[in-house]
Formats: sequence, structure tokens, C-alpha cells
Amino acid sequence: MKNQLYFTGIPTQVVGPIYFAEMHYLKESQSNIELAPPITTYETTLFHSVGRGAKITRLAKTLTTTVLSDMMTRSILFEAPNAIFAKRVLDDVQSKKEYFQETIISKQSKYAFLKQIDAKIVGNLLYLRFGYETGNASGHNMTTFASDQLAEAILTLYPELHYISVSGNYCTDKKVSAVNSILGRGKHVIAELTISREIVEQSLRTTPEKIVDLNIKKNLIGSIASGGLLTANAHYANMLLAFYLATGQDAANIVEGSQGITHCEVKNGDLYFSVSLPNIIVGSIGHGKDALDAQKNLDLLDISDELGAQKLAQIAAAVVLCGELSLMAALTNTNELTQSHKRIERKQP
Repeated sequence: MKNQLYFTGIPTQVVGPIYFAEMHYLKESQSNIELAPPITTYETTLFHSVGRGAKITRLAKTLTTTVLSDMMTRSILFEAPNAIFAKRVLDDVQSKKEYFQETIISKQSKYAFLKQIDAKIVGNLLYLRFGYETGNASGHNMTTFASDQLAEAILTLYPELHYISVSGNYCTDKKVSAVNSILGRGKHVIAELTISREIVEQSLRTTPEKIVDLNIKKNLIGSIASGGLLTANAHYANMLLAFYLATGQDAANIVEGSQGITHCEVKNGDLYFSVSLPNIIVGSIGHGKDALDAQKNLDLLDISDELGAQKLAQIAAAVVLCGELSLMAALTNTNELTQSHKRIERKQP
């Protein structure tokens, strides 16, 4: 058995459908879209929870998703003779962004485009954070390969530098950080909807006021009290992991992906509910899509065109919203969550 490749089956279910009133990409928009995403999880109550949230999107017909930015990152780490030399290198490197794109990155990949260069200087250490557009790929390998070539070019230009690593943890890959929440890594997406009081009361068995109050006291104050880092939500990781596994994504990216904020308020008696996720890392093509039926699941979502990855990120955000809304509603009622788990997961023979 050692070194032999085999597969572990995980329960998968298509949930929904979810109704999108509008999907806003970086450069265009679509409206009136209905699709049923697959999710993969051992927590079978999640199928029911996301399904209940999806039902609300069909009743309310107000769900809107918006992509704010799309940029995969990799940070190179150099050691300079001193801080002033590091500062001079940084200024020069940032002025050469177009030069690096034309002479190095375009020759490494026809899909990678150097969009942004951020940095941090600590003593004589220079952390260069390169942000790339990566087409429909999530961009893990693409950005690493491109950054490797950039490192060689920078060392040629500045031989006084000492190479430390192609990844200096300022990316930041698969770790909780402030930099990702502030600057973004992957797709920054917001999903939002307005739900009438009648729907909240009849289909979620609660009120807009109770959900807003819970969000303040649990997600916001509770996260501050626990030392949460730029994050305030109930369980984004549950939905992201389930969606990532179903669609062949690098599931470890839920670490930064689940760093997001749930915001809601009562508007004219109705409930406005939103999830903001600055670090959704997904690709509609690339490594992992041929394993565990991932491609079959992706084919359900109509993401074959040049906007496939941005659409996939919006679907991910919608899945998160559905599960977050459903759980928040359940938590406003005593025993509803525990009774649901007992009923679904602990059935008597």
C-alpha cells in the first residue's frame, strides 16, 4: 500500500439551486442566473443548511455578487547590506513593473500579468510581494514560476542582495494574516441580498432584528474578544472547504479564505445580509481539476469561458452566504442547531 495512489470518497451533493439577481465581474455583469453548486463534506447537516439558504435566494430574488479584485500573490525575500540599500532597490523595482512584465513574465507565461508590487522592509530584509492576474487558473504555480525568474533578474541587477526564499511569508499563502485581508489574495468578492421580513419570519423562523443582534454580539464582539484577526463570521470555512473539495481547488487555502466579515442590518423592516471574502482562491482550470470527479462537478456550473474563475469565485461567495445565513438564523432559536444535528446526523436505527 505504501506509495500507492488511491482515493478517499467524501459525501457530495448538489445543493440549491441558488438564484443570482446579478453577478458583477471586474469588467462586465450578468443577471437572472440560477445554478446548483456541488459541495463535498462529512458534515451532512451542511447540505441542509446551504440548501435552506439557497431557498431564501430563490424567494428573495435579490442576491448580488461583486468581484472587487483578482490578484494572486507571491513574495520574494532578499537580504540587503542595510535598510537604505533595501529602500533603493524597492524604489527601483517598483519603477520597473512594466519592464519586468515585458522582458521576463510574458516569456514565462502568456497568462500571468504583473499587476502590483507591494513590499515590507524589516531591518535589512526586503520582502517583495508581487500580485499577478492569472487568467482562469488559481495561479499558485504560475506566480511561483514567474517570481523565481524575477528573483534571478533582481539579483543580476543588484548583486549586493542575498537571496533568502521565493516565498517569504508576506504572500501570505495558507496562513492567517493582516496583509491578505487588506491587500487581497485571490478574488475579493462580496455577496449580498435583502430579505423581506415575511420571508425571514416564515422561512427562517426568526426576525431581522434577532439576526442583526446576534451578528453584533457573536460575530463582531465575540471575534474581538477571542482575538480574531480582521475576521468576523460564524463558519465561512465550512462552506469554502466543501466547495473547494467538490471543484478540485487547493483546500488548504480555506485558511486565508475563511478570513472575512459578515455584515447585516435592518432596512425598512427587511434584512440586509452580506458576506465579504477578500481571499477566495479558485481556478476553473489547472492542477486538481481531473481528480475525484472535480471536472464533472465544474461542468455543472457553466464556467468554460474566459470569466470562468471569477464566476466560480462568485458562486463560492454565494455558497458561503447561504450557509452563513442559515446558521445565523438557527442560532437565534434555542436548541434549533443541536436538534437539527441530532435529527440529521444521529438517526436511530
